[in-house]
Amino acid sequence: MIDREAIVEILERYHPSGIRIATIGSHSALDVCDGAVEEGFRTFVVCERGRETPYTRYFRGRRDPDGRPVRGMVDDAIVLEKFRDVLSEKMQAELRDRNAIFVPNRSFTSYCDLDAIEDAFHVPLFGSRNLLRTEEREEAKSYYWILEKAKLPAPEKIDDPREIDGLAIVKLHHKTKKLERGFFTAATYKEFKEKSDALLKRNVISKEDLAAARIERYIIGPIFNFDFFYSPIEDEGEKIELLGIDWRFETSLDGHVRLPADQQLSLTEAQRIPEYVVVGHNASTLRESSLKEVFDMAERYVAATQKHFAPGIIGPFTLQTAVDADLKFWVYDVAPRIGGGTNIHMSTGHPYGNALWRRPMSTGRRIAMEIRRSMETGRLAELVT
Repeated sequence: MIDREAIVEILERYHPSGIRIATIGSHSALDVCDGAVEEGFRTFVVCERGRETPYTRYFRGRRDPDGRPVRGMVDDAIVLEKFRDVLSEKMQAELRDRNAIFVPNRSFTSYCDLDAIEDAFHVPLFGSRNLLRTEEREEAKSYYWILEKAKLPAPEKIDDPREIDGLAIVKLHHKTKKLERGFFTAATYKEFKEKSDALLKRNVISKEDLAAARIERYIIGPIFNFDFFYSPIEDEGEKIELLGIDWRFETSLDGHVRLPADQQLSLTEAQRIPEYVVVGHNASTLRESSLKEVFDMAERYVAATQKHFAPGIIGPFTLQTAVDADLKFWVYDVAPRIGGGTNIHMSTGHPYGNALWRRPMSTGRRIAMEIRRSMETGRLAELVT
């Protein structure tokens, strides 16, 4: 892991008036950039060839002669052959020359080598560099390990598919859409075999990924993704903030649930097993009597990261939960960085973040506001790793 002091030394060479907020052109980049512009920063997006047009054209920023934004939110973008090329020495030097503070998102950690991010990416990261690896389920100290240390409820793990005795979900990568999900459900070992054989035949999953899959007891209930923010520099109010709640649209699962039962039964064999590829998000709120439990989960997660992954979580993180019939929350995934659904907050903010800060407050804007506040108080070094 790059020594934090080395990153702080780089940061100290930056020109304060020229700091830019940079990110990978995917996932939640529009929210990051929109929030940065709202807080007076210029933005820089690293794109991959073939996927650059939203950033280089359709949401490209335009400013008036005085530098005020009048359209869009992407001030500058660079197009690389592959996202992983952002790790090159040349690109790192470009980011440092632009006084860039880099906001990691899931595309950054998925397309770029984690070892290189930890050991060789000499650019100040906003957030917790040492926690990014915990998102990988196969890691010994993954977010499941943190949840256990934090005594947070996670769905029961089933070690052997032969032990499936009720509805379970099998978590593994999609074979051809490598960064997407090849998830499926099964209530018995017989169903596990039938579905896995069918998905193997359709080239949706691989034998290697199936062998390493995590099988969990399925929690029947709605999904709530809680978009939190932890501020190490907040001295007056609470350090943990709930900015928003989102839930997902998944293909082809959402298409299945819109069909009457008789039409589901009429689907072909290839259509019957839904896929769980996330294609969008929507906003939600939560009954107020459950908010205390949600904040308690966040408190325990933050404390566990501080104890086991010092300095602990910095900035945005998302606890992804399912709620059962007894109103108990089960954490099935954790994003130790900006979540995938925060674009729903973009521009307009979210009821919780807006109410807390008395103005439109998206996750992207909250990141930029934290950077702005830290610059004004000389505490920017506390936010980067």
